[in-house]
Amino acid sequence: MQHAVGPPLPPPHQPGQGPQAGWAPAAHHPGPHPGAPQGPAPLPPTPPAPGFPPTPDTTGHVPLPPGGPVGVPTAPPAAVSVPDPTATTLAVLLIGPAGAGKTSVAKYWATRRRVPTAHISLDDVREWVRSGYANPQSGWNDNSEAQYRLARRTCGFAARNFLANGISCILDDAVFPDRPVVGLGGWKRHVGPGLLPVVLLPGLDIVLERNAERSGNRRLTDEEVARIHGRMAGWYGSGLPIIDNSQLDIPGTAQVLDDVLARAIASPPSW
Repeated sequence: MQHAVGPPLPPPHQPGQGPQAGWAPAAHHPGPHPGAPQGPAPLPPTPPAPGFPPTPDTTGHVPLPPGGPVGVPTAPPAAVSVPDPTATTLAVLLIGPAGAGKTSVAKYWATRRRVPTAHISLDDVREWVRSGYANPQSGWNDNSEAQYRLARRTCGFAARNFLANGISCILDDAVFPDRPVVGLGGWKRHVGPGLLPVVLLPGLDIVLERNAERSGNRRLTDEEVARIHGRMAGWYGSGLPIIDNSQLDIPGTAQVLDDVLARAIASPPSW
């Protein structure tokens, strides 16, 4: 996957080629003829500034440096009292139980921002596996954990790639406060310390109503919903911002999310 954003692979060696057979790279990459007048070496293109999209005369593709996670958002200048989260390149992680509205709010928020923004749902990426999908509803085991870790790593790679090209992203996942394997540490490792986590936690009755409207793999039993919701309550006291969207519609929740992010940009959380 690293070659998706890096230089192309070299051509495969054919019989009679390769370094051992006297294959000369110069023959594959022609240069000036010996003795031809040599001019000044061309200057490399100037990379775009972090947090800004490429200039219109480029292809829009910026190679992602290996292991280069997104950094902590830069605090706004002192003259700006309230930063505008709708015009800032961000990486946001929306956390919450099933039925909290994570995916719906994330899609709405990403669609209506003033800067390019992508939405990445861990559940969507996990379900890319068609044959052999390890459904966590059938039990959490080594196989379902391995597929979760793979999906999270894939989401992190995609987020970093978007951010390297000046595109914000919002990810959503049911991150538990009491289970390190599905905790914040993995997200921080794969995306970077600049990731801004926000918890959506409506009341249990609201979550149960929303879950009842689901179908397929996304619908859980009432008992499972109640158990997950109870564990999510552990985010209280964690220092992460929590939005109770029990009485909010999707646009209203997105507006509160903007307010929360404005404060996070001004004073990045430590987590």
